[in-house]
Amino acid sequence: MRVALCVLVSLVAAPSFAQATRTWVSGVGDDVNPCSRTAPCKTLAGAISKTAAGGEINAIDPAGFGAVTITKAITIDLHNVQGGVLVSGTSGITINAGTNDVVVLRGLDLMGLRSGTFGVRFLGGKALHIEESTIRGFVTSGVSFEPTVATSQLFIRDTVVMQTNNATTPATAINVIAGSATLDRVTLTDNDRGLSVSGAAKVTVHGANISGNTVGALTAGTATVNVERSVLSANGTAVNGAAGTTVRVSDTMVSHNDVGLVGDVTSFGNNRLTAGNGTSAAPTTTLSQQ
Repeated sequence: MRVALCVLVSLVAAPSFAQATRTWVSGVGDDVNPCSRTAPCKTLAGAISKTAAGGEINAIDPAGFGAVTITKAITIDLHNVQGGVLVSGTSGITINAGTNDVVVLRGLDLMGLRSGTFGVRFLGGKALHIEESTIRGFVTSGVSFEPTVATSQLFIRDTVVMQTNNATTPATAINVIAGSATLDRVTLTDNDRGLSVSGAAKVTVHGANISGNTVGALTAGTATVNVERSVLSANGTAVNGAAGTTVRVSDTMVSHNDVGLVGDVTSFGNNRLTAGNGTSAAPTTTLSQQ
């Protein structure tokens, strides 16, 4: 009887935390906690293990919450506080989720200290949404979208990617090598390359400011890129479209770049493409608007 009673007491005393739909992190939290509002975790890595698939992680107060690998559908929403991920020599957020999983990153401040490799690296999942975030100081890519499934989608809005400068190997603010991407009101400044698109990727850019990038603003190879109502200024080369690439530009200012247009570029006839560039080829094709 005494043995049975001791076992029962032991089972009652041992903490057992079920995964919650919403969890919390705090600068003064502890990852042994259940990540509740009153007992938050300290890191995103600690919280994600206690968050159910499709759930959400929020922050109580401003802090750095550490790197994390995401393998399921989840939302990390820190937009009400100054929630950060500070890394050196490694990636900030890596996503390798299931084919039906959607990941949302909102209100994050990711800093790589000029030695972090990737700010956000997407390897697998149905879709990635990055909203209202700042990504800076990574030496490979601020955002690298590398899905193995062609139907994967990337959505970025109201986000700044900057200072991905690497003296050894030119770095890129946003790199899309497959799938499709929609970039809405992004700012890509002070990088080696602003946007690089390759493979069979399909990318639409709207309302972007891609300026001050040493090598170039937009480089595209064997891909399809549409640029609408954007500014490409003070870059090395504004638009470099390789043979076999479809780059369409509409209502966009291309100004004060060392080189304006290179390669295959289609204009809808409503752009400003020769405003103070060092040199610039004419668009390969000009289409009338319908």
